[in-house]
Amino acid sequence: MGLKVAFQMDPIGSVDIEADSTFRLAEEAQARGHRLFHFGPDAVRFHDGRVIARGCPMTVRRVQGDHVDFEPEQEIDLSDCDVVWLRQDPPFDMHYITGTHLLDLIHPGTLVVNDPFWVRNYPEKLLVLRFPDLTPPTLIARDLAAIRAFKDTHGDIILKPLYGNGGAGVFRLDPNDRNLGALHELFTGFSREPLIAQKFLPDVERGDKRIILVDGEPAGAINRVPAAGETRSNMHVGGRPEKAELTARDLEICAAIGPLLREKGQVFVGIDVIGQHLTEINLTSPTGLQELERFDGTNVAARIWEAVEARRAGQ
Repeated sequence: MGLKVAFQMDPIGSVDIEADSTFRLAEEAQARGHRLFHFGPDAVRFHDGRVIARGCPMTVRRVQGDHVDFEPEQEIDLSDCDVVWLRQDPPFDMHYITGTHLLDLIHPGTLVVNDPFWVRNYPEKLLVLRFPDLTPPTLIARDLAAIRAFKDTHGDIILKPLYGNGGAGVFRLDPNDRNLGALHELFTGFSREPLIAQKFLPDVERGDKRIILVDGEPAGAINRVPAAGETRSNMHVGGRPEKAELTARDLEICAAIGPLLREKGQVFVGIDVIGQHLTEINLTSPTGLQELERFDGTNVAARIWEAVEARRAGQ
């Protein structure tokens, strides 16, 4: 018997089927005989002790422009599902956090992937703070004087929103830059959150490696090379994916963080490594699955589903 699998995600009708990791997970689930249901994060409610989602059963196929069919809209009790995937894109804001609280109410009776409690408590730019030996010099602060002192110490830094995503709002401030005060004013003018500053790593010019871990074990990597004149390597902002091999340092990093990820139910994780340093641990909605599969010729989505099915069977 196949599993009843629901995807909490952004609208699937508009995704790029050649790049979207959630589409690939749905495609593999369907190939394994699982039944698919799609709903958006705005279509979830708690009512009389139940977590209810409004959405549609769906069928997917790899046909550009015609990749999904929906059955009529219906409401389901998410506790009746076998697996729910938490896959909407950030920002990691109170809307996102509230969604993890609602999914907490059905987990682990219904297996939620990744475990929403730890997705909420381990934001990508904060989880790395538990591994200071693996990361570049890092500061979390809102105070301008503290950020200035950090920049004075390291000279060349990256400044970005603590809960940003996709390369948005990422600035490089080199020793000659005079914009720190203005950027601080800009960020703190619309947000009460701290900022994150890290020492700039020149190795980023050769790429920012995305390593995918499945249940705490490395499945492979791609290298994301920044466009000419660009510091950011995110594919959302023009970074070019390339085939990459796992180095001894990459494996050392994975061995250090893998047991914690596995213990906390983080089945599908993407980490970012620049040179010798871990910079982010992405739990919310990691990407890069399809690019990795194309470069390596492997079915990583199947490996992810094997981990999910094993966890479900062990409940």
